[in-house]
Amino acid sequence: MPLSLVSPPLLSRHPMVLRSRQPKTANMVFSAAANTAATRVLLFPSFEPVAFSDTDKYVAWHDAMCDKIKALRSNNTWSLVPFHPSMNVVGSRWVYRIKHRVDGSIDRYKARLVARGFTQQEGIDYPETFSPVIKQAIVRLVFSITVSRNWKIHQLDIHNAFLNGLTEEVYMKQPPGFVDPTLPSHVCRLHKSLYGLKQTPRAWYTRLSDFLLSIGFLASKVDTSLFILSHGTSIFYLLVYVDDILLTGSNSAMLYHLVQLLSSEFKLRDLGDVHYFLGIEVQSTGMGLMLRQHKYILNILTRAGMTSCKPIDTPVSPSKLAIQPNHLFSDPTRFRQIMGALQYLTFTRPDICFAVNRVCQYMHTPTYSQWVAVKCILRYLK
Repeated sequence: MPLSLVSPPLLSRHPMVLRSRQPKTANMVFSAAANTAATRVLLFPSFEPVAFSDTDKYVAWHDAMCDKIKALRSNNTWSLVPFHPSMNVVGSRWVYRIKHRVDGSIDRYKARLVARGFTQQEGIDYPETFSPVIKQAIVRLVFSITVSRNWKIHQLDIHNAFLNGLTEEVYMKQPPGFVDPTLPSHVCRLHKSLYGLKQTPRAWYTRLSDFLLSIGFLASKVDTSLFILSHGTSIFYLLVYVDDILLTGSNSAMLYHLVQLLSSEFKLRDLGDVHYFLGIEVQSTGMGLMLRQHKYILNILTRAGMTSCKPIDTPVSPSKLAIQPNHLFSDPTRFRQIMGALQYLTFTRPDICFAVNRVCQYMHTPTYSQWVAVKCILRYLK
């Protein structure tokens, strides 16, 4: 359960300070003028703030933002330059996420600085945006191979994966809460990519794939997010989904060496044996690997407002899919979001594949009868 305590005035361990306490020569300003040390309380929240102003009293979010700014500065992500009217300057905002463990407990608080890339202009601010990710079928295939050959699967998490070089000139406003008091009108000339920029995923994939190719991996022709390395009689597979990586192979000593090579090039965490990948809970058993998405199902039920529904024994009846043009569903966006989530769930729940496929045929003009069918699938999952 989240801890909620009232404390004496907080002494922060980070360079982020309140405007009322900041010396004249400081490099940054934490712009929360209404917030003072006397009113701050030490809280560990269980919610994700929507705006920067919602983080005033929460030390956990303050520390997360400071850690992020420290990482950005150490990577030389930007430099401050004078503003010129000819610049297309994008805004920035903070996005807050609580990372949970498989059992639902809080792992850490994460603050991410995101550029407002929707204001970028194609051909001027970026040339190419497409970045491939691993396909579900390939993930299932590699899992099957590792089980049949009794291989270990390492799970790697790349820190600040999107902090990679840019070939274009991109300018951004100084981050909310971190403004240089001596240069408040300057803007950030980005040297590295940031979340939110349209070319960021492409830049990260290019850098990672170039490094993997340089150490002997080859990109699969079937799925370019699957990299294969043959070394004598040993073979290794590396799967990439943005900054989440799975690495497996037939030689344990060589596998450890590959992890060391990756850590020498990128800052990463070796999470050991795979246990939670892309919302899929992976549990090793004597028979192989058990894959399930229990937490993901609970999230879908919560989004649909059906956490207290009564379970049923079958996902859907074809009779509930009759078209009723005069009774269109009032919120088709919600319908499509729930169906998209259910499509991803079929990775570990093939028993709902038929029902999900049938209902997806009506996503263009969903009716209330199809929404009833969706609720039947959700009740079956309950």
